Amino acid sequence: MKLVLAIVSGEDSAKVSGALTNGGFMVTKLATTGGFLLAGNSTFIIGTDDDKVPEIIEIIRENSRTRKQMLSSSGSYGLGMFASSPIEVQVGGATVFVLDVEQFHKL
Repeated sequence: MKLVLAIVSGEDSAKVSGALTNGGFMVTKLATTGGFLLAGNSTFIIGTDDDKVPEIIEIIRENSRTRKQMLSSSGSYGLGMFASSPIEVQVGGATVFVLDVEQFHKL
């Protein structure tokens, strides 16, 4: 038995959720916030049999994607003066953790 934790961009959340449900997986979805950009994410919690993990990962891969986003970057030039120049960062996609589960009870 495995526990899959998948952190997915908020923009891809509905698509991933629908695809997992259509694939027959019972999913719990939590609204979460990323630490770097403070952007909205969804964290999916899925309990499943070991042999279903590759299918779950493939569904997530097919329904989430990375994007490029411009972000303001501030720099200090002495005496408290700040200048802002945009930088391009990669956002989105998914981070997936697969954990062994000793017991699983659906009550």
